[in-house]
Amino acid sequence: MVRTERHILIAGKNIILREKTIEDAKNDYTWESDPELARLDATSPVSCSLARYCSDFAEELRNPYSASCRFAIDTLDGKHIGNCAYYNISERNGETELGIMIGDREYWNKGYGVDVITVLLDHIFNNTRLKRVYLKTLADNYRAQTCFRKSGFRPYVRHMRDGHDFLFMEIFRKDWMAAQKTPQDK
Repeated sequence: MVRTERHILIAGKNIILREKTIEDAKNDYTWESDPELARLDATSPVSCSLARYCSDFAEELRNPYSASCRFAIDTLDGKHIGNCAYYNISERNGETELGIMIGDREYWNKGYGVDVITVLLDHIFNNTRLKRVYLKTLADNYRAQTCFRKSGFRPYVRHMRDGHDFLFMEIFRKDWMAAQKTPQDK
């Protein structure tokens, strides 16, 4: 991890995870207003004005949720293409939930999601005491499931909630660490 004056940077092969800034609000608003992206996230599109959204966004930056770590996803050349987070952090249970959205469709199906998940899992498992990371995705979101499987996640249950069919997936620290060892380390 590298600390600059303004951002925390975690670099991957094709991406950088950095702190969210107010400059991200317009892209986030565009993505969260998009009906297809909202459907893939099992939510409703944002319907407030951009001004209201920016006001709420600025308030969240000033007072972030204590049980979450949120990041903007940038390409190596600095283009903001999405967001990711780990949240619902439970030190007591040793687990957290992971979320990701590549909002810029130009970067879909090009390995950016796998890079983000890999970097985020590496950060979580090497910098926290958390032992389990879980997520949920729509059961018919095969693109997301492929990304998560490539990153080591395994399904463990399907669950209907609020009219949506979710697939829950998880990965454990011990499995992540074992998969990261090189052949000579094993």
